[in-house]
Amino acid sequence: MKHLRIAALLAAAVLALLPATAQAATYPDPVRITGQQIIHDPTVIRLNSGEYAAYSTGGVIGARLSTDGRHWNDAGNAFASPPSWWYQYNDTGDPWAPDISYRAGRYWLYYAVSSWGTNHSAIGVATSASGRPGTWIDQGKVFSSETTDSWNAIDPAITSAGGRLWMAFGSYWTGIRMVELNRTTGKAISGATVHHLATRPDAPYAVEGPYILRRGGHYYLFASYDACCAGVNSTYKIRVGRSTSVTGPYVDSAGRSLLSGGGDLLLAGHGRYVGTGGQSVFRDRGQDWLAYHYYDAQDAGTPKLGLNRLAWTASGWPRVA
Repeated sequence: MKHLRIAALLAAAVLALLPATAQAATYPDPVRITGQQIIHDPTVIRLNSGEYAAYSTGGVIGARLSTDGRHWNDAGNAFASPPSWWYQYNDTGDPWAPDISYRAGRYWLYYAVSSWGTNHSAIGVATSASGRPGTWIDQGKVFSSETTDSWNAIDPAITSAGGRLWMAFGSYWTGIRMVELNRTTGKAISGATVHHLATRPDAPYAVEGPYILRRGGHYYLFASYDACCAGVNSTYKIRVGRSTSVTGPYVDSAGRSLLSGGGDLLLAGHGRYVGTGGQSVFRDRGQDWLAYHYYDAQDAGTPKLGLNRLAWTASGWPRVA
């Protein structure tokens, strides 16, 4: 993720000038979480074993496990050590923003390796039979970007559509993009078109961290807008649009294109829950759940796991519940 701290501070300053009523929350608080709550950019899944797993930015892809989805235990990291190729993109071996999914009889864990402030970046993938930390086998690079590109290959999110496999990705550098993957290897098809899904009309085009959910006849694009990673000064918020085609065009409920700055506001900071973003969606026993991080204003801005149930309006739009 590439975020500008100056933008975060300026946005926080503007927010501080608003009257209290303008800042009042209309969003439900996340469900109560116990145990290991610290997390950033969570991706959550219920494993075939019945156990819940959450992977995140931090460590060598930080891992949390839970038996009930409420009490979480620290489970170390996905990998014991960074694969050597990561150091081409990040000299610390610290990956970002993983995405977990289950397909073709195994779990797939996508992640990004990069450094702050550059689009010399890559997305990699690992596979596992169980989805548990310590069992992942890295499969190498999926897709990359260079400083000559107008996009940034970070923040992957995988979805299937019409028997084909797709990866949304992106951050700043003109926003959210998408590329088709080979269903067997899980890697980008050589020469595949890079589709443009969402951006903003104003630099630095602060939209990132996509997640795409298929529901009914639509694909829903969830994305984080504004700036993260500044603790209580973070201004992250989650917006959503939808399309009848996985490659777009995506619009909000007013018909505004996400390529022109549209997007319905789904969740923003409120009360102690500052800078809500880095989201993903997972399904558990027929219910959709929004997973995200927030910065706890009552705990020095520590990033923590937020979980909210997703409800759906009669017109087919999500809302947090």
